[in-house]
Amino acid sequence: MKNAKQLLQDKLRPGIFSVPPDATVFQALQLMAEKDIGALLVMENETLLGIFSERDYARKVVLQGKTSAATPIRDIMTAKVVFARPSSSIDECMALMSERRIRHLPVMDSNVVVGVLSITDLVRAQIAEQQFVIEQLEHYIHG
Repeated sequence: MKNAKQLLQDKLRPGIFSVPPDATVFQALQLMAEKDIGALLVMENETLLGIFSERDYARKVVLQGKTSAATPIRDIMTAKVVFARPSSSIDECMALMSERRIRHLPVMDSNVVVGVLSITDLVRAQIAEQQFVIEQLEHYIHG
């Protein structure tokens, strides 16, 4: 079974996308739309301060009557970031994401962000692993 580090190497769209805490929600949404992603890390220099997702926007901006152009990310980001380690298995990452009801999981090595896994990345990996097992079993059965 692959671990988080290996999944990051296999990503279709590698990279770490982030905004500074003083960026506006509008600026963050523009970057998310441009990159076709559902969440951004909020970072100052190399330090992870939080994460901003589409869910944060819906619940903390739209529903509270704030404006995207006037609201800084620091005011609505999720500051308690759940993360995985490079050695975390697919199952561990999925369990963490399910338990915390999140769709994006930063991967940190010491205090350095090395990537972000989405639930889609994990599901793809699970499907590929199951397909491999099925093929091996079919090969064994049919000789």
